Amino acid sequence: MLLTLDYRDARPIYTQICDNIRQQILTGILCTGDRLPSVRELATQLTINPNTIQRAYTQLEMEGWITSVPGKGSFVSGIPVASEADRKAAWEELERLHRHMKQMGINTREITDYLNQGGKQDA
Repeated sequence: MLLTLDYRDARPIYTQICDNIRQQILTGILCTGDRLPSVRELATQLTINPNTIQRAYTQLEMEGWITSVPGKGSFVSGIPVASEADRKAAWEELERLHRHMKQMGINTREITDYLNQGGKQDA
């Protein structure tokens, strides 16, 4: 597992680790059941404090991305299923953003093309 940290990034290191792992799960680099490096292994690899790794793993476990098995390690659980309230909030946010983009002159076709390209914008 390859993680990249940006020490100029304003986000805390543990947040960057969480974001990296989430992204690797979302893109299929990490799959359900895959074992993550131990806290000590990853801390050594990244040359950071093990407590930072533990904080990231704890956060990811609380969110449902990973599962920790005492004596065995941490494993990818998969992509967590959002609660109905979270799904509703996400749809409301998307509707708000869609209205805003239309006000800026960005039409629905452009948005659809953008999404179909996997979030890649033509320059």
